[in-house]
Amino acid sequence: KKVKVLSVKDPAEIPWTDLGVEIVIEATGIFTLKNDGVNKKGREVRGAVNHISKGGAKKVIITAPAKEEDLTIVMGVNDDRYDPNEHHVVSNASCTTNCLAPVAKVLQQKFGIKRGLMTTVHSYTNDQQILDLPHSDLRRARAAGLSIIPTTTGAARAVALVLPELKGKLNGFAMRVPTPNVSVVDFVAELAQSPVSAEEINAALKEAAENGLNGIMDYNELPLVSSDYNGDPHSSIVDGLSTMVIADNLIKVVAWYDNEWGYSCRVADLVAFMVNKGL
Repeated sequence: KKVKVLSVKDPAEIPWTDLGVEIVIEATGIFTLKNDGVNKKGREVRGAVNHISKGGAKKVIITAPAKEEDLTIVMGVNDDRYDPNEHHVVSNASCTTNCLAPVAKVLQQKFGIKRGLMTTVHSYTNDQQILDLPHSDLRRARAAGLSIIPTTTGAARAVALVLPELKGKLNGFAMRVPTPNVSVVDFVAELAQSPVSAEEINAALKEAAENGLNGIMDYNELPLVSSDYNGDPHSSIVDGLSTMVIADNLIKVVAWYDNEWGYSCRVADLVAFMVNKGL
């Protein structure tokens, strides 16, 4: 099979209609705005909608948090909201949001979440430097392989895009670490239900992983480490051994995720889902 390769910087100049492309996976990390504008790095960029309005595609999936998108979708959490007649430029959120959101959904439905904070211990990415070099984030300017690097993430707040009832209740930050792949979310929350036990929390998460969130979330009680999850296709793998509760309703849940392969599997799932629902 031959695959046509183009060298074009402007989404508006790619002839998707001529190429027979209906869904564009916008994975450059550059065109995360729906419309033309200035991105978070202060750079003027074309909007992802140009893939449709100029290029002739039917849908665009942005593989990152987006701005002005028609809908942010996390598979297993809010994919039921997709309307092919209204949602044309969609975001698949971030790998971290895809990890946290299924866990938050189960906890919210079973126990209620009053507030929560998340820390993602995240492998370094290509947004960082391999040596100390200029970067808009002075911490990300430091050599990725030599330090634990605190930095920002909107992943926890973005959960509210797919679980609106949690708007204003979650926040968090990231610790970038010198490992090439696989990350872990450490989620601490105050639950509405009190008292609650670690066993009850694990039972709820395990039940969801085996049923409604099967294939999206997994549950594990083996004493594994990050490298063991390399290549795992799930968005979120709950580490049942690490669940904690104090003061009746202050809980900690830890969930692993392959931030590359697991997320890529969800992008493929989203493409198949949108095709099935209609373009």
